[in-house]
Amino acid sequence: MANELDEFDESAVSTGHDVNVIAKRIPVKTGVGSVIFEVILWVLLIIPGLIFLLRKIAADNYLQQLQQKLQHDASQIDNYLEQRVVILQNCAKLLDKAIDLDKTTMTQIAAYRGGQAPGTDEARNKVAGQIDSLSRNINLAFENYPDLEAHRQLAEAMRQNAYLQQEITAARELYNDTVNAWNRDIFAWPAKMIVAAKKGYTTRIPFSATREVKEAARGTFF
Repeated sequence: MANELDEFDESAVSTGHDVNVIAKRIPVKTGVGSVIFEVILWVLLIIPGLIFLLRKIAADNYLQQLQQKLQHDASQIDNYLEQRVVILQNCAKLLDKAIDLDKTTMTQIAAYRGGQAPGTDEARNKVAGQIDSLSRNINLAFENYPDLEAHRQLAEAMRQNAYLQQEITAARELYNDTVNAWNRDIFAWPAKMIVAAKKGYTTRIPFSATREVKEAARGTFF
């Protein structure tokens, strides 16, 4: 019997393959089989029907709690992004005479300071990308003006910016783990999937790197 996966197969991708997060929400749907399954439990076997009802209640509670964890994890990312915006705005003030910063981007991401954090995965990804872009502009200015390196406040601000970026990366990983649990569990048949279908739940979109970050990662650094 041949191996299911064969590295010597001619169809192997020798040129490499890039992957991207697909920004599509998949709704949970159940078929006639699920309806028949529940009917059989209630009509022919009352006790199993009651047991399954309890399982659906437990599944509903679990998914509700998982939604709250998603909110909590997303809020952690928002908190770190807001702190990073404050740091970058302070850097921008120090560099105002040395670089023409993107005023539009500054205006867009400044909404975080007013508590207007984006409510969707897609919007949060977009704003995070804008903050990353602004950070790169400030880093570039910092490198192009060596005399600014002696500025103690700016050096400290850039250190804090780097630290917050690490925290954001860790928070995104935690959020993506919860998204993975959500996307997996809403399709766990029968109890969770039936509850998710009745509630109209869909999959969630995890955080992903922006196109600009991916292109920069392919560049030559040394």
